Amino acid sequence: DAENTALDNRNKLYFKVAYTLLLCFVVSFCPQMDMSVLAELWRLIDLSEPRFCVAVIAIIFNPFFWNVVARWEHRTRGLTRLFGGPYVACYALAGLILLLNVYRSHSITVAMKAHPRWELLDNARVYYAGAALMALGSVFVISSFMALGVTGTFLGDYFGILMDQKVTGFPFNVMENPMYWGSTANYLGLALMNASPVGVILTAVVSLSYKVAIAYEGPHLNDQEPCKNYIS
Repeated sequence: DAENTALDNRNKLYFKVAYTLLLCFVVSFCPQMDMSVLAELWRLIDLSEPRFCVAVIAIIFNPFFWNVVARWEHRTRGLTRLFGGPYVACYALAGLILLLNVYRSHSITVAMKAHPRWELLDNARVYYAGAALMALGSVFVISSFMALGVTGTFLGDYFGILMDQKVTGFPFNVMENPMYWGSTANYLGLALMNASPVGVILTAVVSLSYKVAIAYEGPHLNDQEPCKNYIS
């Protein structure tokens, strides 16, 4: 047990170091920002542009929706009664959440295309750094889903569907909430690959929305041990 614990801690350290180095690698290609750079960045971003606003609404709405619906289901079992069982209800909600996430990704892409590229990010090195971030994020998202399954990923504990034991293997031995942060890394990578300052800002909104979601979901998950769920 002690040997396995040491191995898990070592793996956590390796991945945290790799993740940090990758982010530093991206930032290192941007020169020291002065007021002229900030002025140029502000000129490239129109916060009142309709497609940008739609993307922000889609980002904020998704975690708000699944938390409200899941807590309503937990209190009333309304979806379970509607669909005739907890598993069917959970799968139905999972399908709806996936559709909402597809629309969120689409709205972010549309917003990025509606704004100009940023010259500071428009080079091959930043592009490849973005691709690496997307690859790393995809590893966390896919491995999280494989470890948790459909009901483990999509709020099954709110339906009374608990896992036999808490998931402690990869990627949960590397970081908490790996699916959330993997998803954030995907959006940041997409923004860098498109040299999009708007994409970077929208990624920050995604990260903030996840932080708020975790603050609400954490207490419930702790009460439902050994189950632990995440949504991207």
